Formats: sequence, structure tokens, C-alpha cells
Amino acid sequence: MSPNTEAPTQQIQSSFSTGQSWGALRKAWKGYRIAKVQGDNTKMTEYATKIRKIQGELGVSVASFPNLGIA
Repeated sequence: MSPNTEAPTQQIQSSFSTGQSWGALRKAWKGYRIAKVQGDNTKMTEYATKIRKIQGELGVSVASFPNLGIA
């Protein structure tokens, strides 16, 4: 596939390195899983929002969280 036929990504500029962003994403997922086990919807929503933001910055597919109403 040539570069002209690829869909554009919604990558946002960040002041963090790629490695730092991946580390933050891992920590956010860990926090989300802990909040889910604890049944804390407020924290789950907070982490889900962070996860989606970081994924957008990295240019990877963005997760949806239908159980929180975040698609």
C-alpha cells in the first residue's frame, strides 16, 4: 500500500517521548484494571480517558469502554 492511500492518523503532538508514552499507557491500564476490581467507576472513567488520550497521541487504535459509556 502506498503512503497516499493510507488513512490519516489522528496523532497529536506530545512533549513526551514514545517510550514515556508507552510506559504511561501501561500504568493507566494497570490503574484501570485495579479500579475495575474495586468497582470504582469514577477511577475507571478517569483511567479510560487517559488511556484513550495516550493511544491517540501514539497513533494506535483507541480503546472503547462501553461499560462506562465511552465509545
